[in-house]
Amino acid sequence: MKKIINLLFNRTIVSSMINRFIGVKVNGLENLKNLEGNVLFIANHNSFLDAVLIWAFIPEKLCFTISPLVAKKWWVKPFLHLAKFFPVDSTKPMAVKSIIEEVRKGSRVVIYPEGRITTTGKIMKIYPGPAIIADKSNAKIVPIYIEGSQYSFFSHFGSKFKVRPKSKITVNVFPPAKLKIPDSLRGEPRKKAITRELYDILTNAKYFSAPLKQTIFDSLIDASKLIGRKKAVIEDINRKPAGYGLLLTMSFILGKQFLKSGKPGEYVGFMLPNSIAAIATFFGFQAFGMVPCMLNFSTGIKNMLSCCKAAKIKNVYTSREFIAKIEFGEVIEAMEKEGIKIIYLEDIKKQIKLKDKLIGLAASFFPRTYYKKNNPLRNPEKPSVILFTSGSEGVPKGVALSHENIQANTSQVSSVLPYSLFDSFFMVLPIFHSFGLTAGMMLPLLSGVKVFYYPSPLHYRVIPELIYDTNSTLIFGTDTFFNGYAKAAHAYDFYSIKIAVVGAEKLKEDTVKKFFDNFGVRVMGGYGATETSPVISVNTHMYYKRDTVGRVLPGIEVRLEDVPGIEDGKRLFVKGKNIMLGYIRVENPGVIVPPENGWYDTGDIVSIDEEGFIRIKGRAKRFAKIAGEMISLTAVEASILKIWPDYMHAVVAVPDEKKGEQLVLFTTREGTVFNEITSSFKSQGLSELFVPKKIKVLKEMILMGNGKVDYVALNQSAGELFCSNSVAAASIQD
Repeated sequence: MKKIINLLFNRTIVSSMINRFIGVKVNGLENLKNLEGNVLFIANHNSFLDAVLIWAFIPEKLCFTISPLVAKKWWVKPFLHLAKFFPVDSTKPMAVKSIIEEVRKGSRVVIYPEGRITTTGKIMKIYPGPAIIADKSNAKIVPIYIEGSQYSFFSHFGSKFKVRPKSKITVNVFPPAKLKIPDSLRGEPRKKAITRELYDILTNAKYFSAPLKQTIFDSLIDASKLIGRKKAVIEDINRKPAGYGLLLTMSFILGKQFLKSGKPGEYVGFMLPNSIAAIATFFGFQAFGMVPCMLNFSTGIKNMLSCCKAAKIKNVYTSREFIAKIEFGEVIEAMEKEGIKIIYLEDIKKQIKLKDKLIGLAASFFPRTYYKKNNPLRNPEKPSVILFTSGSEGVPKGVALSHENIQANTSQVSSVLPYSLFDSFFMVLPIFHSFGLTAGMMLPLLSGVKVFYYPSPLHYRVIPELIYDTNSTLIFGTDTFFNGYAKAAHAYDFYSIKIAVVGAEKLKEDTVKKFFDNFGVRVMGGYGATETSPVISVNTHMYYKRDTVGRVLPGIEVRLEDVPGIEDGKRLFVKGKNIMLGYIRVENPGVIVPPENGWYDTGDIVSIDEEGFIRIKGRAKRFAKIAGEMISLTAVEASILKIWPDYMHAVVAVPDEKKGEQLVLFTTREGTVFNEITSSFKSQGLSELFVPKKIKVLKEMILMGNGKVDYVALNQSAGELFCSNSVAAASIQD
């Protein structure tokens, strides 16, 4: 029986059969050359096919571990004759010892650190057993990442689909790695450390398996091929869901019209709210090689004109209905005075003929062919979009992001967040915001996941109700917005939420408690910058720690530098494929200035603990030097928030003749007095230097459109108040 099986199912025959019926691409076999010493292969576990795929396409004499329960299945038993298998329960110490001995003898063992087949299509919990095997056998680890088999009939995940996604399978083999754990680390801490490092190796393999070297429109086409044309993937307040077929059709029709007033490679202004029309407009530009510049319409006329000048924008695309709703007639007039042409989608719609619609529809059935024919600038390393910094510390700068930058960041986030094709995003962040663009638009649409777009994050009563109505499972936002939703929402509104991530500003403890206590939702803090596309780190279900912004994403290098006068924390620099092409400044319009040697200076003072979790201590510019001591303004705000958690507080520094600088507190709490602050700070162990010397009470905190505190306006206000000789006692207290 064994001889017959070996004759019928040799590597050549099996690999040929799989290629004929499924199609498998193998990458990285060159990494197996000159592989010596003890070797352990680790692989993700998508399906029952995985072992067969590795055996058929990896030209090595391999031994496999297999669950005892799986080994007993009748259809598995014939395959056990093809290679050496170990029925092993990785949670049992004796099983681990036997594999360690096998690796030490020179056997090339394949093991699945997850211990089970994924039920999400993503990497699941990593067991310590495989890490202990690698550690005790002093083995080189060869990561294998299989992509595509999770959608097959042979997986727990893929079997749930009524219509199975059409996915090809890739087997990616990566260079060997070694665990880098100090010998001094022993016992339970060592076990946790090596398990964490094995997880990092596997998530890095997932990230580097992603197609980074292609345009985002190519990825949109890939997603449409995976999911199909008809399945609803995008919806807005009109409640008319659209599939990829309609999205591609609209993009081709609109893009062809855009060419009448523009050309490939040209920077064009984009000023639209979250909607299907906005998404189609964005991808219409991508389809024909134009670069949308996402104008932040909440920053005011001056900043918007500055953005247009920096990017040398000649045409701005918007909607008459939108401009009327937000009463932006004055902005439009100011742009037109500067020679900027305003192009309205309503006018474009009138110009579209039946012929244009038919061509767009036909092109949507052959999107790759039509895209290649009409876009000569399909270079993933070229700009795909221009975003603008918030201007929270000065005039906004243009940030040029390439296709590769965005691809990298979506893949980095996707490597650690356990969402699947069964999930549904609810997006309230505007797409002119980097968090909204990447996490809200690119992440779901390039993955084949449904997303609902709402035009304003400020409708605190409406949004929780819509989240409930749409059964959304993921939501991204800022702490300010989340706090507003928590106050207005019914206890059951967030019943379906599985993943809730806060970024762009500090996640407050009060917000975490409200969501957990009222809705049973764990809100996870993340961290990033427009310049990093934007996510640098995020807490996840796998690795979560309160009062941190999570661990650094796969594929990002970190460098810390000392800052004179600051002992608790260092300045953070990051490098990776997600780092911007460079800045476009108003002083040198249209010219992209890249970051030095690829490193981006975040300007943030951070600490990173032994587990890799980042704590933000404050901005380098948000420190004050008082009596020779460096005081973190962020830390002062956090300490005041402990006293009055139900109010908003912001601290800025102004010059002081005696002590160099002094602190000014802006707060929405009436009746704020120094005695309470001084007493509380003393109990918190803080020096008197941390106590603000002036207090300004506001009815509402001054915020920017993305929910961040507008420190530029507050600094200006503090300067005016401090320098004025006639400050009313009611508005400021000494």
